Amino acid sequence: MGGRKKYAIIVAAGSGTRMGGDTPKQFLNIGGKPILRHTIERFQQLSFPVGIIVVVNQEKKDFWKQYCTDTGFLERYAIPSGGITRFHSVANALSYLPDDTVVAIHDGVRPFVTPEFLERMFEAGEQLGNAVPACPPVETVREVSGPESYVLKRDDIRLIQTPQVFRSEVIKAAYKLPYDPSYTDDASVVEAAGYRINLVEGLRFNTKITTPEDLEIARLRLL
Repeated sequence: MGGRKKYAIIVAAGSGTRMGGDTPKQFLNIGGKPILRHTIERFQQLSFPVGIIVVVNQEKKDFWKQYCTDTGFLERYAIPSGGITRFHSVANALSYLPDDTVVAIHDGVRPFVTPEFLERMFEAGEQLGNAVPACPPVETVREVSGPESYVLKRDDIRLIQTPQVFRSEVIKAAYKLPYDPSYTDDASVVEAAGYRINLVEGLRFNTKITTPEDLEIARLRLL
């Protein structure tokens, strides 16, 4: 794929409190590798080179660097420190992103993306300015308001995934906004900056490993 150079910001600065235990979920081993490595390796399987930027909490930097040294993994990459929120972590990472590029911002605990899906996302993001993967829900969705709940029309609902892909000038301009708690992902920041979000077809099994149950399923899929 021609055009702009491609980068991936892998956000892996979470504490993983919902998983339980002392080790953040992105560093838990499956099939002899940390989940984070499985995720990064998906970007290394593309038909074009992708610059890697891995956001890790300051207290875990030495651990991750030592792992990379011991295993010969990721010889050249940037490793900015995580911030107090995901917004601040991504903002830190964007200082390492060159201009006139395309960047995929991806959760470090979504290791099930495929090379074909990633290449499609990069192409859409470069062409449209931004591209956000989305899937329709398969379950019935209800909105809860106090003791009451109401069925929502599934055709009007989408479940949002990562990677979310942006031209560098779009995402950098958006992250000049001050932090707001309503920013739940990068698309919400870009939308607040005045850009229209382009939803593209997501990948149904591109799940995020969040709970112990997710981890058990992931072990079956990645072994």
